[in-house]
Amino acid sequence: MSIFVKRKTRDGEKRSPYSDRQALQQSAKRQFKRQFFGLLLVIVTWSLAMGWLLALATNAQSATPTAEIGTVDVVPAQYQLGQELYLENCSTCHIGLPPAVLPTQTWKNLLQDSQHYGAQLKPLVDPPRILVWKYLLTFSRVQLDDEETPYRINDSRYFKALHPGVKLPRPVQIGSCVSCHPSASDYNFRRLTAEWK
Repeated sequence: MSIFVKRKTRDGEKRSPYSDRQALQQSAKRQFKRQFFGLLLVIVTWSLAMGWLLALATNAQSATPTAEIGTVDVVPAQYQLGQELYLENCSTCHIGLPPAVLPTQTWKNLLQDSQHYGAQLKPLVDPPRILVWKYLLTFSRVQLDDEETPYRINDSRYFKALHPGVKLPRPVQIGSCVSCHPSASDYNFRRLTAEWK
């Protein structure tokens, strides 16, 4: 018997192999469409779930009371060890300054130099130096090309920009931060005295 023998359908009509092929192709197209829309539904559901989780995480971070944040910037987890090492090495002798008050170049030079404002320091070695540098690099600010590198906070344009309308003594001493920022020794520059609230 030949492959091309006409078959009887349920209703008694005869169909050719060509129509069987068309029926199979249409069935395959319908199945492909169902799979495509199923996949699309899974992708959309996944995207919505991820967006919802991201929104929850963002809201949880922004819901942190500012009294608990302490510094001017919220420090993401990947920089927290660098911040801790920075404070451990720098705030034992003086108040640790937020990196934002000096440009990046100042921090780079201070980190590389063992002479620190007249005192001989034991320089940090890797890996702690790298962690501290990543923290300072991320939270400090860019220095202009024609700008001289400031080594005193009263020479930093960023320090001045962060203290608008404040008549600062000349020279500004790091220890004098406590007069306006009573929790500065705890690296909390958000808390201000009543006169500045």
